[in-house]
Amino acid sequence: METTIAVDATDKEDIYHQLIPQIRSLLSGENDLIANLANLSAALKTSFRNISWVGFYLAKGGELVLGPFQGKPACVRIKFGRGVCGTSAEQQKTLIVPDVSKFPGHIYCDPDSKSEIVLPIIRGGKTVGVLDLDSDKYGSFDEIDAEQLAILLELIEFDA
Repeated sequence: METTIAVDATDKEDIYHQLIPQIRSLLSGENDLIANLANLSAALKTSFRNISWVGFYLAKGGELVLGPFQGKPACVRIKFGRGVCGTSAEQQKTLIVPDVSKFPGHIYCDPDSKSEIVLPIIRGGKTVGVLDLDSDKYGSFDEIDAEQLAILLELIEFDA
């Protein structure tokens, strides 16, 4: 099986359009959740220059627990409703934050983080986790990211 991810583009939409079929192939036939989350994190981190941290938090007992990621060490546990990740999980809503310093209650796991996008992962009506991407630049994420990352999340099998 080919495990190399190769993206030859600089435009965000072009990167996603090249990346999605490669990730679909990478995840095909593998049913281990942690392996798939790890590979998806690595593929995103290596494909986008503006991502300083990317990873998953998995829901366990009313809080989010750090899962596979790429980047600096991170906060290990985040309660539902706290920070961008916990708020996204609780509201079951994608949050795009162009300037994290303006988000009430933002948790500074990485003091260099300037912008963030968090997508809730919902299965069977329950939040089972979140995908969190940070950037050390302001305004790095937008609706294109929200739409394309949601497509990628649908490729991952989660137990509800």
